[in-house]
Amino acid sequence: MKMHFCIPVSQQRLDALGSRYVLYSVYLDGFLFCRVRYSQLHGWNEQLRRVFGSCLPPFPPKYYLAMTTAMADERRDQLEQYLQNVTMDPNVLRSDVFIEFLKLVQLNTFDITTKKTSLDIFLPNERSIQVEILTSDTAERILEVVSHKIGLCRELLGYFSLFLIRFGKEGKLSVVKKLADFELPYVRLGSSEVENCKVGLRKWYMDPSLDSMLMDCKAAVDLLYMQAVQDIEKEWAKPTQAQRQKLEALQKEDNQTKQFLELAQEVRHYGYLQLDPCTCDYPEPGSGAVLSVGNNEISCCITLPDGQTQDTIFQMSGVKCWQVTFLGTLLDVDGPQRTLNQNLELRFQYSEDSRWQWFVIYTKQAFLLSSCLKKMISENMVKLAAENSEMQIEVPEQSKSKKYHIQQSQQKDYSSFLSRKSKIKIAKDDCVFGNIKEEDL
Repeated sequence: MKMHFCIPVSQQRLDALGSRYVLYSVYLDGFLFCRVRYSQLHGWNEQLRRVFGSCLPPFPPKYYLAMTTAMADERRDQLEQYLQNVTMDPNVLRSDVFIEFLKLVQLNTFDITTKKTSLDIFLPNERSIQVEILTSDTAERILEVVSHKIGLCRELLGYFSLFLIRFGKEGKLSVVKKLADFELPYVRLGSSEVENCKVGLRKWYMDPSLDSMLMDCKAAVDLLYMQAVQDIEKEWAKPTQAQRQKLEALQKEDNQTKQFLELAQEVRHYGYLQLDPCTCDYPEPGSGAVLSVGNNEISCCITLPDGQTQDTIFQMSGVKCWQVTFLGTLLDVDGPQRTLNQNLELRFQYSEDSRWQWFVIYTKQAFLLSSCLKKMISENMVKLAAENSEMQIEVPEQSKSKKYHIQQSQQKDYSSFLSRKSKIKIAKDDCVFGNIKEEDL
């Protein structure tokens, strides 16, 4: 499935010799990822093609005449589509050519040099472990270092991931984004405009039954236990009074971690990821909502404009597709405003009473929600492949040591990203492309 890459704006710049060129601001999951020139992306594409050949998506062609504003907008759209499509191939995602280029542009964009440093990684019990890293280490590499330090079995790495997490007032916890394998956590932490953010380790699967795959590894069991306790304390998981009493009793006993997890699996919303309070258009426009995502469903606690509440569940089997749309205004990408998550919506098409209907959720965590929906889809495809030996599927995030294969006809892209460019404000000189020639790019 496509990753959430977008290029909402591009800027005209002058190089040291006074020649004009265009700098594209590339965002990933709503956060500024890097700024690059067309020539850099073109050279990267040539390197990828030497390795992967014609299986890559088409790259935007060169222009040998001066570009009009319309041509510049078209190129920006084409580059955005290229970045989204090239990440659909897991072999490309894992390649050195892919990763090394993206590492370089992240470092250059935020003017960070490669050097040794230390990084605190927060565990689900909110305690941290310090690891020695390079500023250029990817999230995948740091996850390997952390797993080695805590004794997590290497073959279980695919069940966990690093996240950008915000610790708010009164013990509030908010998962801001999942870090992609090729993202640089040190760079992301330093460049994020979200206050009180930390890099945290959490499990990364939405099907609670997958806990059974981790029971033979003590470090994995300890992580699941810590996250289950945290989720109950933060009221993400909602035990009954009787369940809470039993769980508290097990917490006080020694060597009862697995028994605690067995009981926790019966708790409502166990293993779900809860989003911050947001608004939606169902059943009435302007309704407040708290979303919990997991176990093949989107569970919504909705507060109506008149104050009444109701619980609504959308099963993933009824979701046909979804898209994230940027609604806000980007005034200055050079200033402190580096995220696109001020005004986002996620709309999904759902079958209700045998008819398709669009539902809209307005949330700053739209990209995270989309990632969760993708994860549930991929986990369902793995289950489907296990039930049908004729199917083949590859899901790299689930376990990097195992591969599944799926027939091409079975692959679907359920999600998309749309930027409402008519509502995006940029500097005046960002739209002047008439005097820029291809050799300047």
